[in-house]
Amino acid sequence: MTTRIAALALGAGLALAAGPASAGPFDSGPLADFMNIFKTQAIPRETVAYAGKEKPGTIVVSTRQRRLYYVLGNGAAIRYGVGVGRQGFSWSGVKTVTMKKEWPAWRPPAQMLARRPDLPRYMAGGQDNPLGARALYLGSSLYRIHGSNEPETMGAAVSSGCIRMTNKDVVDLYDRVRVGTKVVVHD
Repeated sequence: MTTRIAALALGAGLALAAGPASAGPFDSGPLADFMNIFKTQAIPRETVAYAGKEKPGTIVVSTRQRRLYYVLGNGAAIRYGVGVGRQGFSWSGVKTVTMKKEWPAWRPPAQMLARRPDLPRYMAGGQDNPLGARALYLGSSLYRIHGSNEPETMGAAVSSGCIRMTNKDVVDLYDRVRVGTKVVVHD
């Protein structure tokens, strides 16, 4: 019976990480505590087999898988769990890393302020900043690959189009990537 409950909780935890939270019969009590372990832990970074055609040093983001791959070459890549654009904010295409910033300041774009006038107009870089520990700016777009203090959003479609990573993972990627790196985003 314990194995069955663990399997159900694991399945529920993964489902909650992939979609919006909703109230249910297991929102409190021991099973809820068990399931919260899965909701709040980031997706582990790992080196995986990679059969794509991109050159080493390329970043590939699969919005459907909610994973980012840093291509190493020789059939391998580092795979990271990411948060991606929510419905209506997802995108695909090829961009280039045009700038890198450590502990970047945040200025919400006009489009975001129109939707959320309660947001601050400026936030200095630091622990509470929504861009997290590092940001990779993608061309002249408003999109970035950036850190987040919300590990529970990894594996979910939650952003306004940016690719979110845990702060630990974005620091790792930041140290590998150079300005000029190709970034391929697809479904």
